[in-house]
Order: sequence, then C-alpha cells, then structure tokens
Amino acid sequence: MARYIRRAWGFCALLLAALLLNAARVQVVQSRIYDANPANRRATIARYSQPRGDILVGGEPVTGSTDTGEQLRYERAYRNGPLYAPVTGFASQLYGTTFLEHAADGVLSGTDPLLSPLPLWQDVTRRPSPAGNVVTTLNRAAQEAAYRGLAGRKGAVAAIEPATGRVLALVSSPSYDPGQLSGNGEAVTSAWERLSHDPEKPMLNRAVRQTYPPGSTFKVVTAAAALDAGVVTDLDADTDSPDPYRLPGTTTRLTNEADGCADASLRAAFEWSCNTVFAKLGVDVGAHDMVAMAQAFGFNDAGARIPFGVAPSTFDPRVDRAQLALSSIGQYNTRATPLQMAMVAAAVADGGLLHSPYLVARITGHDGEVLSGSGAHPVQRVMSPPTATRLRELMADVVQEGTGTRAAIPGALVGGKTGTAQHGVGNSGVPYAWFVSWAQADNTLDPQVAVAVVVEDASADRGEISGGGDAAPIARAVMRAVLGK
Repeated sequence: MARYIRRAWGFCALLLAALLLNAARVQVVQSRIYDANPANRRATIARYSQPRGDILVGGEPVTGSTDTGEQLRYERAYRNGPLYAPVTGFASQLYGTTFLEHAADGVLSGTDPLLSPLPLWQDVTRRPSPAGNVVTTLNRAAQEAAYRGLAGRKGAVAAIEPATGRVLALVSSPSYDPGQLSGNGEAVTSAWERLSHDPEKPMLNRAVRQTYPPGSTFKVVTAAAALDAGVVTDLDADTDSPDPYRLPGTTTRLTNEADGCADASLRAAFEWSCNTVFAKLGVDVGAHDMVAMAQAFGFNDAGARIPFGVAPSTFDPRVDRAQLALSSIGQYNTRATPLQMAMVAAAVADGGLLHSPYLVARITGHDGEVLSGSGAHPVQRVMSPPTATRLRELMADVVQEGTGTRAAIPGALVGGKTGTAQHGVGNSGVPYAWFVSWAQADNTLDPQVAVAVVVEDASADRGEISGGGDAAPIARAVMRAVLGK
C-alpha cells in the first residue's frame, strides 16, 4: 500500500513541478507576448489608472488629468490647448501620443525606470511609479505673442535663445485643442475625423514638420558662404553683378523687385534683397562651399530632434550652375522649416556658433525632485567670428533702413532679413512671407533671442515688402516679449 502512495505522491509532485514550470514559462518567457496581445487590457487599464505627469511652461503646468471614474480612469486635459499644441501634442486613449507627450511618454506615464528607486521590483510588480513631469524651455510671454501675432492665419513661429539653443517659442497656426482627442468615446472619434480631414490641417506642426521655400531669408546663408570663402571681402565694394542676370547655361534672365541692383555692393544688395547679386554670389562661391555652409547651419540633417523629430530642411547638393543660382536665393529645391531659419539667425547672433535647439529643460519626479537636466547639446562652428560680425551689421542695416523697419524695437539692437517665397505652378501662388531676426537689449552684451516667422499666402505684393509687412511685426512682438520691452 505504501508503494502506491509513494507513486501517487511522486506523480502529484511531477504534476506540481510541471504546473510551476508552465506558470514560469507564461509569466517570464511569454509575458511580453501576452502584454502585447490586443485582447489583454490590463496594461491599458494600468496605464490610465493614475494621473499623467505634467508638461510645464514657466513653472506652471499646461496639462492636467481628469478622473472619469471609468475603467480607463484618467483622461488627459490641456490648459490653453491650441496655444501649446505644437509642443505638447496629444495623449489619446484611442490615437496614441505625439510630440512631447510621445517623446517623454515614459516619464509622463510613470513607466520610465528613471522614476523608480527599485527598477527590478517595478518590473516584477508591473506597477507604474508616480508619474514625473517635463519642464520645458518655453517663454510663456513669447509663446503668447507669437500666437496672437499669427491670429489664426496659416503660418508658424520659432524662437531660440542664441547662446544656449533653448527653444523659447514654437507656434503653429491654425491650431486645435488636443483635449478633444483625450478620451475614447464617440466625441473623440468625431473630433479625430473632423481634424484629420480639415483642409487647413490644424494638426500639422508647421514650425517643425512643414518645410517652405525660404526665399530671400536664405541670403543670410549665401552671404555667410561668400564672406567665409573670400568671394566678398569689402561690404561696400561693387559686386560686378548685372541686372538682369542670365542664369548660367540658359537663356533665362533673373530680375529684381528693387531698383539699383546692378553691381550693387553686398551691403546694398542685402539691405534691398537683390536677387541678381545673390544668385551670382552663389555661383561664384560654388556648389561645394554653398552645400558645406548650408549643412553647417543644419540643412540636410535628417536626424534632428528637440526631442521629437524635426523635418529635414534641404539644400540640394546635386545642382548645375543655374540651379545653384536659384538655390542660393532660397528657391529651386531649397526648403526650410521655421525652426531651421531661427537656427540661421541664432548662429549669426552668437558669433558664428550654432547651439542645437532643445525644448526640455529638465525632468522632475512627482515631488519636484530634479531627475535629469537638459544634458550637453552639440555646438557647431558655422562661420568665422569676423563673418558673423559683418552679417550682424548687414542684418541690423535691414531693420534700421531697409525692408525690415517694422521689426525695430526702441532700446534694442535688432537685425533681420525679409523674404518672399514664390510657390505654385509658374509661381502663381500668393507668396509666403518670411522674416528672420535677432534682438539684443541695449543694456546687454549679447543677443537674447532669434526668431523666424512664416505667414502662408500673405496678402501682400510679391516683393520683399511681404516679409516686412506681414511677418516682421510678429517677430517684433516675440522679441519684445523676450526682452521685456
């Protein structure tokens, strides 16, 4: 009898071991498979079981969480949603996350190991830590000034602190309220359909995800290349530039909106934005040096992040001389985001150094403890200090007595460059109005802000006055907000 009992005991022990082995296989080996199974709602329920961390601007949260009392308990809420949508993006229970909500999702949802004092225990329990917060670099006053300036018109504004790369403003218009996408009901589905099919594309982040022909604002890059290469050594010397200028190898003649561009000096050509002078300068500099200068400013960089991805601005390296001439005045295949053109202005303002732009100042725990800072950011020498000094002089002339006088600020030195980018079939579209600039208060040693503004389909003449008339006042408002004037 005892033998049968021992056999039964051994068989039960074997079954128990098999059960334990299978449980270990399911919970350890196959856990990720079950976690990823759409039918498993435990991870989703856990994700929304606690309030999401906040995104802060100027020390104040611009996000929040709403307790719905439902199974997916907490929904995302936004304060001044349309104002900050290009920065926050949305966090939706149906449609996922975008922009900072996506780039910092681990911190904001409480799943980042940085938030847990015992990461291994968190892996075992699979419980999120209390969510952390993301402190942005934005200047609230500058963000509001940019949004008011666009006033619902299609366009974008980007502003940077030249000496650090801190993003001070990032606005896209028209915008939308990301809170409309937070939950999971029919209202969210309806809002998604409406926003996705809106011809004005309110969910498009025009500041970092839309590229435009930069038009005459790109002449800052061309002037930097000409000065650095020694093609121009005297700002006031004649440039031997005909008006009109025949594009090399073609019968096409390039003309100007302004008068007096024939053989104009670089100073005069920059001040009144002579296409013929800069097209010829680009050809004289040559494709190799023009491409090198554009790439030093950040063009053709497909990996730029702030921390979310930025659409690459482009300067085509495979061009003939006629195409190079057009590229050098911001046409042909040359395209740029507003953030990229703010980087161009910032490099000039900071003596030829370009600090990579960034949007997150620090990560904090739920109790405010700083868990990580912004870290080190790459710095690139774009041009020589003497070239940057002369470009600052040229840009200041534009605001003092050229096409950008509407950007002038009492008690500050302001430099700028207007631009009008033609587009459409046969350039039939109403031009995009551009303005790039920097500003330095009289009582400071260095410029404190660099700005780029683009207004789509600006209702102005097809000359440089478009950028000066439509975009420059917006840039002025943003710069005044940063300078406190």
